[in-house]
Amino acid sequence: MLLAAGTAGFGREVADVIDLDALGGIVTKAVTPLPRRGHPGPRVAEFAGGMLNAVGLANPGVEAVATHDLPWLESRLSRARVLVNVAGATIEDYELVLERLSGAAVITAFEVNASCPNTSAGGLEFGADAGSLGLLVQRCRRRTTKPLVIKLSPALPDIAAMARVAQLEGADAVSLVNTMPGTLAGRLGNGFGGVSGRALLPIGVLATRRVRERLDLPVIGVGGVCTARDAREYLNAGAALVAVGTAALADPRVPERIARELAHG
Repeated sequence: MLLAAGTAGFGREVADVIDLDALGGIVTKAVTPLPRRGHPGPRVAEFAGGMLNAVGLANPGVEAVATHDLPWLESRLSRARVLVNVAGATIEDYELVLERLSGAAVITAFEVNASCPNTSAGGLEFGADAGSLGLLVQRCRRRTTKPLVIKLSPALPDIAAMARVAQLEGADAVSLVNTMPGTLAGRLGNGFGGVSGRALLPIGVLATRRVRERLDLPVIGVGGVCTARDAREYLNAGAALVAVGTAALADPRVPERIARELAHG
């Protein structure tokens, strides 16, 4: 059981509420080369099926993460693994983050956010085009020997085919799925954002099943997990690991509770 990217910052934010070592690990919020303030508020809007968010990859930048956040995680964790989520507007952005952080012993793997707009391709998401995705994974693979997990969008018409592209270029696993694009009038400062929460569960489970039916590639199932039953949906679809996101924002104790229930069958 993992804490999904963006739901627990770099761990410090929830360390006084839950035992991070009771989980399998934490996926950090996105890291970019330079600090990002993110989108204007409001950044989050709840609705009946979950949540719409437009945080805009707000983060302190790779240097602050390397010198401040990762040392804290290393000093606090004895069992839980750390996956660092990497984002950028160009392939060079991803490379810079990987080069700076690859030597950090506390990092087990990198989760590459392939849903970021590629400014070199007119804003098309890296993961939406086989050529762009393949080049991104290939270049990331050259920058680190640590495992690479590629996070893909549920909006892809053939997510298994794109997972195969990532695999061929050296990806060790995929995270399925990222948020679904959506909007609600007047609810977000950015105008649109990503849908997460309960509404995403059947979408993520189907994506996991489709990838596992066609590929021998580990999957981290993420999207809509609120209970142990939800986690088992992903596991039954073939996921190797499951991550909790939006539910942990509402109640940070949810991931620990689910992990405990799964451990007891």
